[in-house]
Amino acid sequence: MTPNQACLNLLGLSRRASKQIAGEGLTLAAIRNQTAKLVFIASDAGPTTAKKFHDKAQSYDVPVIDTFTKAEMNAATGNKRTVYAITDAGFAKKMVAIMNQ
Repeated sequence: MTPNQACLNLLGLSRRASKQIAGEGLTLAAIRNQTAKLVFIASDAGPTTAKKFHDKAQSYDVPVIDTFTKAEMNAATGNKRTVYAITDAGFAKKMVAIMNQ
């Protein structure tokens, strides 16, 4: 299994474990409240959306993964969203470790 596939599997698992927030507004609020431990931004997101979330995540020191397309993340989670936040530190740590391999 590739690291990308393993990370997408964990993204889907985090959804089923209710450790994920989907959507722009909720993710932005989670970053501000410091409940977001990791942010996923679709690689094919609009430039304004991508910049907004990259800047906000950087200012709150939240890691960002922007490797996957909307279609890949939607297939993994079952949601049609561009931005996701992981709220569990364990999931976030494992996903970052997998993507840094």
